[in-house]
Amino acid sequence: MQPTTGTAPPPGGVAGHAAAPATVARGSSTGDGSRLRTVGLGLSGIVGVVVLLELVVRTGLLPHAWFPPPSEIVPAFVGLVTSGELFVPLGQTLQGWVLGIAAAVVVAVPLGVLIGSLELAHRLTRFMLEFLRPIPPVALIPAAVLIFGSDLDMKVFLIAFGTFWPVLLQTVYGVHDVDPTARDTARSYGLTPRAVLLRVTLPSALPYIATGLRIASAIGLILAVTSEIVVGVPGIGGRITDAQSAGGAEALMYAWILAAGLLGWVLNSVLQATERRVLHWHPSFRGGNR
Repeated sequence: MQPTTGTAPPPGGVAGHAAAPATVARGSSTGDGSRLRTVGLGLSGIVGVVVLLELVVRTGLLPHAWFPPPSEIVPAFVGLVTSGELFVPLGQTLQGWVLGIAAAVVVAVPLGVLIGSLELAHRLTRFMLEFLRPIPPVALIPAAVLIFGSDLDMKVFLIAFGTFWPVLLQTVYGVHDVDPTARDTARSYGLTPRAVLLRVTLPSALPYIATGLRIASAIGLILAVTSEIVVGVPGIGGRITDAQSAGGAEALMYAWILAAGLLGWVLNSVLQATERRVLHWHPSFRGGNR
C-alpha cells in the first residue's frame, strides 16, 4: 500500500502561525522600549534641571534668600507629605476645582451643542461670546467677593467662569466639524434627531470636548490657587501665602508651590489617560500618537 503523501503547509499556514506571535512580540517590545526611552529622557531632563538649579544657588548666581536650593525644597515637600499637612489644603483646592469645572461642563456642553447645531443660535450669540470670552476671570475677583464672600462659593464661581469658555468653544467647533455626509446618511436611514445627536454628533465632537476639558483643567487649577492667594480662601494658595508671610520659610513656600505643580501634572495625566481609554476608537488614538 502506498504511503499517503503529505502536503506542504501553505503560506501563512503552520509556519505563518508560528511567525505571528514573534511579530507581535517584536512590536510589543519595540513599543515598550520606546516608552521606556521617553520616560528615561523625561526623568533625565528633570534631574538635569534640578542639578542646574542646585549649582546656580550654591554658586551664588541666584540669591539663596529668593530661591532655596532643591536640596532644601524637596525635604520640605517630603515633610508635608509624611506629616499629613499636605492633604487637607490639597483637598480644599481639589474641591473647588471639581465643583467649578463640573458647573462649567454642565452648562457649556449642552449650550455648545445647541449653538453648533443651529446656525441662527450661532449668529445670535457670536457677538456676546466674543465680548465675554476675553474678560480675565481674575478681574471678577472683587465682584465675586462682594457677591459670594471669601469662601468656597467665590472660588467655584471664578473657576466655573474661567473654564466655561474653552469647553463651550471646543464643543461648538466639534459640532461644526461633524461630517455632513454622516449626518445626512443617518437621517436618510430614519434616525430621529435625538438618535443623530447621540450616535453621530456627540461621538464626533467628543475629541474636541476632551481637549476643552484638558485646557479647562489647567485654567481651573490656576484660578483655584489664585483665588486662595489673593482672597485667602483655604487651600494650597493660602498655605503659600502663609509661608511667604512667616519669614525664613522660603523652602516651605516653594514646597507648597511644588505641590501645586505636581497636582496640575497629576490632573493632566489622569485626563489624558481617561481620554485615551474613552476615545480609543478615534484615529488619533488608534495609532498610539497621543
